[in-house]
Amino acid sequence: MLVEERQRDIGNFLVGRLLPFRKKRQVGPFTFIDHMGPSNIEPGRYMDVDQHPHIGLSTLTYLLEGHIEHRDSTGAVQLISPGDVGFMTAGKGVAHTERTPAHLRTGSTFPMHGYQVWVALPAEQEEIEPNFAFIPKSELPTWTEDSLEMTLVAGQGYGRRSPLPVYSPLFMLDVWASEAAFLEIDGQLEGEIAFVVTQGRVQDGTEVIEQGQMLISKTENTCCITLEANTRLLIFGGQPFPEERFLYWNFVSSRSERLEQAKNDWMNKRFPKVPNDATYIPLPDK
Repeated sequence: MLVEERQRDIGNFLVGRLLPFRKKRQVGPFTFIDHMGPSNIEPGRYMDVDQHPHIGLSTLTYLLEGHIEHRDSTGAVQLISPGDVGFMTAGKGVAHTERTPAHLRTGSTFPMHGYQVWVALPAEQEEIEPNFAFIPKSELPTWTEDSLEMTLVAGQGYGRRSPLPVYSPLFMLDVWASEAAFLEIDGQLEGEIAFVVTQGRVQDGTEVIEQGQMLISKTENTCCITLEANTRLLIFGGQPFPEERFLYWNFVSSRSERLEQAKNDWMNKRFPKVPNDATYIPLPDK
């Protein structure tokens, strides 16, 4: 299944949304994927995503270029750089901001490229206490697999485990091919499987899949694909949940009525707040 990136405007930036897709709402527990960039951060166009809420999920921030300062209502403050993993678990409710860090607001221009991924929580853990985890690039498992350079960003795969704490069986990998290569997944990953082409091109038989597109395998645990030279992929997926997930704005839940409570709580400013931040993104009209 081939998914074309759909762009949306978030103020100073256009971001491309890959999930949810009308024919496939989730891949394993992965519910939502936004592609940031590639673009240039310039004076007057800094990233400033003001305070907004989440419930029922974890947000995974993974950058290929650039830097983001994350702040949230648990008190976490973290600079996220290329190859690092920021993982905020909203649980029963959290608010956060994402900004260009102060030390880069110098009038210079620099690139920004990355992904923000929403991972739904198991139904029995949707109301846990919010928390934030950070794993630097240096601590992620990295290895070579048949000439492919691979990094396990989250979860389990290829006999390895990422140190990032997750809540259900899943995987996310960053794969780089400096030369043309064939990737065959045959039991090294378990569950539903999707590929995002972040650079270069891949082939599935005679079909060519370009940068910015997503492929979703129709089979679990196994599939194969050919990568052209200088191609980079994100591979993600895992075991799907038995229950449907409902989405509204930044809220995810296995119970539709929980979304209504979250809407009401945000409108009435009952969510916890980011320390020393008075900004507020209103609930959308629809």
